[in-house]
Amino acid sequence: MTAKIFEMFAAADISITERQAEQFCILFEFMAEYNKNVNLTSITEFEDVVMKHFIDSVLPFVMIGIAEGASFIDVGTGAGFPALPLLIVRPDLKATLCDSLGKRCTYLELAIGKIGASAEVIHARGEELGRKRRERYDLATARAVAALPVLTELCLPFVKVGGEFIALKSVNENVNAADNAIKQLGGRLDRSLDYMLPNGDGRRLAIIKKISQTPTKYPRSYANITKKPL
Repeated sequence: MTAKIFEMFAAADISITERQAEQFCILFEFMAEYNKNVNLTSITEFEDVVMKHFIDSVLPFVMIGIAEGASFIDVGTGAGFPALPLLIVRPDLKATLCDSLGKRCTYLELAIGKIGASAEVIHARGEELGRKRRERYDLATARAVAALPVLTELCLPFVKVGGEFIALKSVNENVNAADNAIKQLGGRLDRSLDYMLPNGDGRRLAIIKKISQTPTKYPRSYANITKKPL
């Protein structure tokens, strides 16, 4: 299994160590077993998990680079993507994983221990935690399915001025639809990158720079965020 992980990561031009390949094996096996009782992911085949969860989580950050020791919060982390794979390849990062479902948070805490990583797991809704931890992190990440205007309001309040919100999206996402939200929340679209996974799946990365403090009225309640996106 580790040989296949090496091969697949190499195809994405990502170098990993033997220990990291073992950690990915451990994560796959633990997630597959846990997924039998708690719905974590519909992607369950080994090679699909490696490509669509592990490589998909790591590749964007290899492309853009992250400062040594940076702090980040993964908002709506779900089964821990991109946070857990990112922590395997970058154990220097200081991570907080936020999810609204208690069962997933229990899994995340166990998974972090299984792979020998260190991270904080918080059971909370993103918009509620965002009001308590304003401008605390160097980076916020999200691989959630919500539209970018919604994700921006959930994530950008966490980011320090000078930091970045990094959104992992599909190529169908209209990044410019979030222009107004980004501006009102103190951000600037730094760049949007289109790329492909080694299997040919297209991805779009939105990198939003925090250039001024987010007004204290944001984030709003989730109902308002979704009903009246900025």
